[in-house]
Amino acid sequence: MTLALDATHDAARLSWVESANDPATDFPIQNLPFGRFRVQNEGAWCVGVAIGDQVLDLQDAGLVPNSDMRSIMGLDALARRQLRQSISAGLTQGSAQHSSWKAALHALSGVELGLPCDIGDYTDFYTSIHHATTIGKQLRPDNPLLPNYQWVPIGYHGRASSILPSGESFRRPMGQTKAPDQDRPALGPSRKLDYELELGIVIAQGNALGEVIAMNHAEDQVFGLALFNDWSARDIQAWEYQPLGPFLAKNFASTLSPWVVTLDALAPYRVPFSRPEGDPQPLPYLDSERNRLTGGISIELEVWLQTAQMRQAGQAGEQLSQANYRDAYWSVSQLVAHHTVNGCNLRPGDLFGTGTLSGPAPDQGGSLMELSAGGKKPLQLANGEARGWLEDGDTVILRGYCQREGFRRIGLGECRGTVLASRC
Repeated sequence: MTLALDATHDAARLSWVESANDPATDFPIQNLPFGRFRVQNEGAWCVGVAIGDQVLDLQDAGLVPNSDMRSIMGLDALARRQLRQSISAGLTQGSAQHSSWKAALHALSGVELGLPCDIGDYTDFYTSIHHATTIGKQLRPDNPLLPNYQWVPIGYHGRASSILPSGESFRRPMGQTKAPDQDRPALGPSRKLDYELELGIVIAQGNALGEVIAMNHAEDQVFGLALFNDWSARDIQAWEYQPLGPFLAKNFASTLSPWVVTLDALAPYRVPFSRPEGDPQPLPYLDSERNRLTGGISIELEVWLQTAQMRQAGQAGEQLSQANYRDAYWSVSQLVAHHTVNGCNLRPGDLFGTGTLSGPAPDQGGSLMELSAGGKKPLQLANGEARGWLEDGDTVILRGYCQREGFRRIGLGECRGTVLASRC
């Protein structure tokens, strides 16, 4: 399959769902992200597509035989594209499906949103060279960027069981930490709790054990992208991460947004993917003409913080930073190709985290560890509060959107999570 623009991307296309025609909506008819929902007080999860301020139940609309999201993700790339085209045609102003599909709509304000699918396995990567360099300067001032970073996409196997849906709270984690002036570590709540601005890459068909997915076919195995927050306990991480890497500092909670925006919907926002001048070019298995021409995706990403004090005052929060996914050092295709080069099998519903996405400017850090210089320079908030690290009651909101002249703005919705006090 190749990236292609078609009638579903036409900026002039309008929907009979009037709220989808609002220029400010994240979910115009040009988007159609997939997710799961359930009507309040009912137990069954349904597969739906967001359209304006509504969600279309795909089974009730007769578009899929059941509400199994993994079965949709397991379709080949052509079948997934055809399903998206059918949904778009049926929701278009004047379509024959208007009267029959109207009964399959539910107001987003009246449903519960969950994880977009049951997550099988989860791998977190480290794709932002700006994040890696800034963090490296704090940890290794004389050698901030390790020599393998420009050659191999760095990743680790995370914990799928603690991935939470947007809106769910979690408790501050406990763990071992060791102060520089102490001889022994101590167990206690993390005092350096952080967020990480990431995207989640949701796998589609995948591959059989022993198979390799080549670069030119890698994106066919990707269903789409969502917002992702990989919460991190930096003090626990500093003590435990050597020699094997993240463990308790990462696996206590990660938050995933409810909507997966398909790669087809993102086609208008593709950009060339290239390395900075002077950097080594990737090995052949991580390179392709298609990736060089269209491997980047321009997605504006924002981090907002709403403290408990802001919430009590009725304030929506304050924006802390903004970055763009086009600045990532490794592309979606490269992550898939590298993950499978050893024959590792991917399955529908597996999740990749991109790792923290930071921009080149100091105020574009995707974590507090960057923005506050490891807590040494706390951020001064407009209401008089300051934050070096997250405090109990803080809510972090991630938002993302794409825009380009000649096309409709589309959004990824939001990814929201709130820190609760530790149990101890």
